[in-house]
Amino acid sequence: MLPPIEHRIATELGVAPRQVIAAVELLDDGATVPFIARYRKEATGELDDTQLRTLAERLEYLRELEERRLAVLGSIEEQGKLSPELKTDIDNADTKQRLEDLYLPYKPKRRTKAQIAREAGLAPLADALLADPTLNPETAAQDYLNVEAGFADARAVLDGARQILMEHFAEDAQLLGELRQLLHDDGEVRSRVIEGKETEGAKFRDWFDFAEPIAAIPSHRALALLRGRNEGVLKLALDLPHAADVADAKTNTNTEPHPCEARIAHRFGIRNQGRAADRWLAETVRWTWSVKVSLTLELELMNALRARAEEEAIHVFARNLRDLLLAAPAGNRTTMGLDPGIRTGVKVAVIDATGKLVDTATIYPFGPRSDRDGAMAVLAALVKKHAIDLVAIGNGTASRETGALVSELVARYPELRLTQVTVSEAGASVYSASELAAREFPALDVTLRGAVSIARRLQDPLA
Repeated sequence: MLPPIEHRIATELGVAPRQVIAAVELLDDGATVPFIARYRKEATGELDDTQLRTLAERLEYLRELEERRLAVLGSIEEQGKLSPELKTDIDNADTKQRLEDLYLPYKPKRRTKAQIAREAGLAPLADALLADPTLNPETAAQDYLNVEAGFADARAVLDGARQILMEHFAEDAQLLGELRQLLHDDGEVRSRVIEGKETEGAKFRDWFDFAEPIAAIPSHRALALLRGRNEGVLKLALDLPHAADVADAKTNTNTEPHPCEARIAHRFGIRNQGRAADRWLAETVRWTWSVKVSLTLELELMNALRARAEEEAIHVFARNLRDLLLAAPAGNRTTMGLDPGIRTGVKVAVIDATGKLVDTATIYPFGPRSDRDGAMAVLAALVKKHAIDLVAIGNGTASRETGALVSELVARYPELRLTQVTVSEAGASVYSASELAAREFPALDVTLRGAVSIARRLQDPLA
């Protein structure tokens, strides 16, 4: 049995369960990640915004997994097929994919050829041939003829038995996991031009005869291949690098089987030892891979490739757009950003003319510390050190008091020639605990990131 959700998340994050439990309670009460990161540090044991985002994402995933687990257990139990071993496997499934693989044999489905064969009483024949390959398939099939059900001769009976074994092989959770991982790690996306489309699809000529590992293919190339397929120019396939050589030599009985077929055969103890049923079983394995499993896994992995490529493309476009929007519309000037606060202090960030963070500080001019002289000394030192001429003050709590402090600083040190401007804080807290800010300033406290945002929005409002 898996440990409670909070304990699993705590292990993944490398923190204490009590920290996760406290964060989960706050999230369930409606608190947001930015709010918890900034104002509930004492409750969560100083969990930062990156940890909280990961926590929230995993919490949603694992709760959905638990809900699905209960539904799967209920469905199988209603069918009367929930064995203790199966229940243990389902209870220990730690991913949605693993859970769905386990549920596949019991999932309600349309009436299949295998189901028809079972109803005609062919399951014992399928089991017998798999268990004892010395049996002669043609001879053994004579005992299972069923004219009324459509199995009037040995060939039809053996086809029905094969359908039963194919469905059994294709719904084995462990086997599916192994094949999926094999294709993900070693599989290649191959593209070929569709005959007669060479001229019409000239813009895709680079991919008329192309192959690249699915795990390494970059997003722009993946999207180009998918566009070529959608426009009817390219034919795409996912397979292992040396599988094409195997396919070309299928007629040779000494040819090694497709690697995935070999995995299926090994999983169910099927070996070619010249016994009466060995050839029939090997053909069943080939049909299982080519008809039941390969197309399903190819569709699944290609869909995952598309999703991954589209997400990366969006990030690329976003970065390019950001560079355009953040181009300064006027002259760049070194700026100091002040994020006002009373009990927690005023957060100070200094950015240079390009928007780069060059210095930070926290001052406490207001109660309970009321260190006004010390605060002005820190600000004056920063202004002189970095030749600051603009001060951006957030318009939130204690904004007026902070403005008065800067005015007093200007009066006390007229040589500094400072200009102060009050700017909107809207979104600064959200930005400070965002993934974007965490990537840019991984070592900077979340509260100081807000001061950086305030400084930048004066230097360039689009920042």
